[in-house]
Amino acid sequence: MSDISQIKKRIETLRRTIEEHNYRYYVLDSPVISDAEYDGLFRELQKMEEEHPDLITPHSPTQRVGAGPLEAFNKVRHTVPMLSLESLMGESEIDDFFRRVFDGLKGKTRKDIEFVSELKFDGLAVELVYEKGRLVQASTRGDGVTGEDVTQNIKTIPSIPLLLRGKEEKIPDRLEARGEVIMRIDEFERLNQDREKKGEPLFANPRNAAAGSLRQLDPGITAARKLEIFIYGIGDMTGAKRTSHRETLMFLKELGLRVNEFIRLCRKPEDVSDFYKEIETRRDQLPYEIDGIVVKVNDFSQQNILGERSRTPRYAAAYKFPPRQEETVLEDIIDQVGRTGVITPVAVLRPVRVSGVMIKRATLHNISEIEKKDVRINDFVIVQRAGDVIPEVVSPIKDKRPKNTRKYKIPDKCPVCRGKVEVLDGESLPRCINASCPAQLKERIKHFCSKEAMNIEGLGDRISDMLAEKGLIKKLTDIYRLTREKLMALPGFKEKSSGNLIRAIENSKSSSLDRFIYALGIRFVGRKAAKVLSKAFPGPEKLMDSPFEKLEGMEGIGPVTAKSIVDFFSDKSNRSLIEEFRSLGVHLKADRRKATQDSFFSGKKVVVTGELESYSRLAIKEALEEMGAGVTGSVSSKTDFVIVGKNPGSKLSDAKKLGIRIMDEKDLLRHLKKEDKKSRKKKEGQEELF
Repeated sequence: MSDISQIKKRIETLRRTIEEHNYRYYVLDSPVISDAEYDGLFRELQKMEEEHPDLITPHSPTQRVGAGPLEAFNKVRHTVPMLSLESLMGESEIDDFFRRVFDGLKGKTRKDIEFVSELKFDGLAVELVYEKGRLVQASTRGDGVTGEDVTQNIKTIPSIPLLLRGKEEKIPDRLEARGEVIMRIDEFERLNQDREKKGEPLFANPRNAAAGSLRQLDPGITAARKLEIFIYGIGDMTGAKRTSHRETLMFLKELGLRVNEFIRLCRKPEDVSDFYKEIETRRDQLPYEIDGIVVKVNDFSQQNILGERSRTPRYAAAYKFPPRQEETVLEDIIDQVGRTGVITPVAVLRPVRVSGVMIKRATLHNISEIEKKDVRINDFVIVQRAGDVIPEVVSPIKDKRPKNTRKYKIPDKCPVCRGKVEVLDGESLPRCINASCPAQLKERIKHFCSKEAMNIEGLGDRISDMLAEKGLIKKLTDIYRLTREKLMALPGFKEKSSGNLIRAIENSKSSSLDRFIYALGIRFVGRKAAKVLSKAFPGPEKLMDSPFEKLEGMEGIGPVTAKSIVDFFSDKSNRSLIEEFRSLGVHLKADRRKATQDSFFSGKKVVVTGELESYSRLAIKEALEEMGAGVTGSVSSKTDFVIVGKNPGSKLSDAKKLGIRIMDEKDLLRHLKKEDKKSRKKKEGQEELF
């Protein structure tokens, strides 16, 4: 294709096609091509733009993560203030709201007044500004008058169009679309699990995770966090006119903006109440967090009559759900040492039941949170399950504060080894810097033996602790020096249990490189990064000698992880550890095969629910991913199969409602056997490293 006009034409066609598929996938939730086909189109566009950089435009799909790290966020003044909503709790307060609306619209009959009910998302409010259909700026709500410019980060969210859809004459000259940036619950849990493995402080809830992700100075970090958005209204719109809120939402949807499906036109207050009750019962089935509903007067002219207070509109309010919180006593704050030496403050609570679960301990996040909230030992506190998952201390009840409270003190010594403690630059938690700290060793042993790492069955928390305390494991390689005789001398071990554990240890000696890298416990190197590294390097030695510059440039690694890898292998004891593993009989394999493109599961989105007899959840996930499937944690219209074992949860009923194909374990095994026959012919793809 030598003619430049033909090249331009092909590039424009690719851009339009990719944006159409983005719209179908992220907004309509109804893709029409496979991921592999989409990737092919995207790669073709990338290649053509690389060959013709003068043809790259800011609104090309390839430029969603094209900016480098920012030094700071600039301030943005909103054309129309982004007001807060009045929070209503209980029937009496919502009744008062309707009374005030009807009183304020005395010239109208009740039949003339309609309301729109929507979900109240627990996320971060933002404003997207489009000029002539092009995204030109995005900002946070801030104080309602002035926010922060997060344009580069917003562009990384695939459900936000860079160009509006529709005929040119219908697109507004200027549109200020307002929405809520959220993080799905499954992505929040994945992110926290990853942070926990890296020894990083956990996010309290999906809202904090979304806000923290959007306000990253590096757009690449935001892109990796899988944020989403729902548009709920406008600030200003010129060049187009709509007369009601619901009509405007439908118009925004036509423009390609993502509007939530749960919108109801309510003719009377009772309809709003019915919607509230319906959503409250469905709340736990939603894949994202909500904390109530929003009710608005539908007609814009009626909204103008009702007007606004200084901070809240009179025509809209948030009808909140009852909080999932309880009161108890914070009896102590203890320091917990993780495998990377991070010391995390943990609240010891007088046991209390929250959302059906008995809570005895809760996160306090970090020292700055404790100081900001002024939480003290012996305080009466409010406890909640953040995201209905992680217990956290919300705040002290200062009106009930006893005289015997005392403030938490940052430890100057490790609570386990009494070694030196430091708070490193840029971190909010103290860290034990003693590499021989028993607490770190215990956690490193547990991590090394975990299912996702070397998968040594039987070497769980209790046994790991005992082996470390008895001095049988002083470093990770000592795991492979254990003998049946040494184990038999320990309480609870007999001939059979000792033999089983030794066999499990022997079996783990044959492992994949990515599992081994992950098992080493290098800070910031999770399962995904370990897979990237295992594919990039032919063996541990090459990884050990890899310079920072090479690591930093790899997709999914970045400067922080690269520095952590270099620091880890600059330690002589860590380098000698690798040679020790080799001498003790550990032999690794790197899989050079690509995911099977002709597999039955290739390009399919799969959800697994219930207990499988033949496979662990991790094993089946890895097997499916090796065959090119994408394994997700929740059912949607994008899901191709739901694999069902014993005692399946709500995912089975969700699949039936959506008409998604359901596969039992027999069907699964039949397909896996077929794929296994194919893969036997491709064993040359596995390369033994040591």
